[in-house]
Amino acid sequence: MSVQRIGSDGQWEHDYGYSRVVVAGPHAWVAGCTATVDGRVQGNGDPYTQMKVALDIARKALEEAGFALHDVVRTRWFVVHSRDIAEVGRAHGEVFAECRPATTALVVSGLIDPGMLVEVELDAYRDGDGAESGSA
Repeated sequence: MSVQRIGSDGQWEHDYGYSRVVVAGPHAWVAGCTATVDGRVQGNGDPYTQMKVALDIARKALEEAGFALHDVVRTRWFVVHSRDIAEVGRAHGEVFAECRPATTALVVSGLIDPGMLVEVELDAYRDGDGAESGSA
C-alpha cells in the first residue's frame, strides 16, 4: 500500500516536518488545523469562528486528498478554554450534523500561537468501492 503525503506549504509544516494530510489506502489523517490563514489567526477571540475556519482548512485538505466531510469518522478538538466548548461544539455540529463522527474534546493549556483558541484533527475512511462510508 502506498502512502501519499500532501502539504499546504505552510511554514510550520516545513519547519517542523509534517504533512497537512496523509493518505494510506482508504484512510486519511488530517494534521491539526487552526484558524491560521496566510500566517494570521482569524476570528480573534471568537472560538466559533476559529473552529469554522479550521474545519474549512481541514475540509480543503481532505478534498485535495480525494475525500469529503462525509468520510470523516473521528475528530479531536483541542480547546484552550473550557468555557469555549459549547461554541466550538456548535461550529462542529453545523459541519458534521449529517455524518456525526466520533469526537473527543480536550482542554489544553495553550496552542502554538496565543491567539489560537482551538485546533482540530480529522481522521477519514472511505469505502474502496467509492460509496459513501457513513450515514446519520
